Amino acid sequence: MTHIPAMQRRLLLTSPFLAAALVALPRPGRAEMDLARATAFVQATGNDLVAAINDQRLNLPARRDKVAGILRRAVDIEGTGRFILGRHVRRATPAELAEYNRLFDDIIVRNLSARFGEYQGVRFTLGRSQQRTEEDALVNTIIERPNSPAFSLDWRVSEINGQPRVVDVIAEGTSLRLTTRSEYSAVIQRNGGSVASLLEAMRNQIAQLAAREGRG
Repeated sequence: MTHIPAMQRRLLLTSPFLAAALVALPRPGRAEMDLARATAFVQATGNDLVAAINDQRLNLPARRDKVAGILRRAVDIEGTGRFILGRHVRRATPAELAEYNRLFDDIIVRNLSARFGEYQGVRFTLGRSQQRTEEDALVNTIIERPNSPAFSLDWRVSEINGQPRVVDVIAEGTSLRLTTRSEYSAVIQRNGGSVASLLEAMRNQIAQLAAREGRG
């Protein structure tokens, strides 16, 4: 069985989520990102997430589904996944690449959902925003959850195909994209360049995340 020890320590729900400063790679569809537009986008997304989590009309599975939908609209999951797989994308068969995209989507949504929590009483406030490059803005937020210390998440926002999208999440000085890229690459390299080994590790991680959610 293939494992991702470091990734599991960082990504599982028991640890603070990932993230660090990074330089975004230019790619088609990306344009200049306006700081005010990025801030408004993160504010609206955060408000939607908190409203879904705190909606007393919904049971837990329905809240999870609603939060997942909001995150899939807000995050550039495909572009982030492509960045993280990096040069190894050339090693993947079309079937492996399709499964990677599906598994990566699941992992990102589960982990970002976990950062907000699943129980009523979550609060979200904006912190400082700053222009990182012409193409990227960094918007800080403070997340407060019942019976837990408040924590900070920075959302890196770019203009993707005419729409603002989150391209990275940063917490405690660690970048989701850079950390996960390094860890995924290490798994592939340890297994002779096999993308299939990474897919196995990702499936194992999702099983652990799902089991944890079931105990929540």
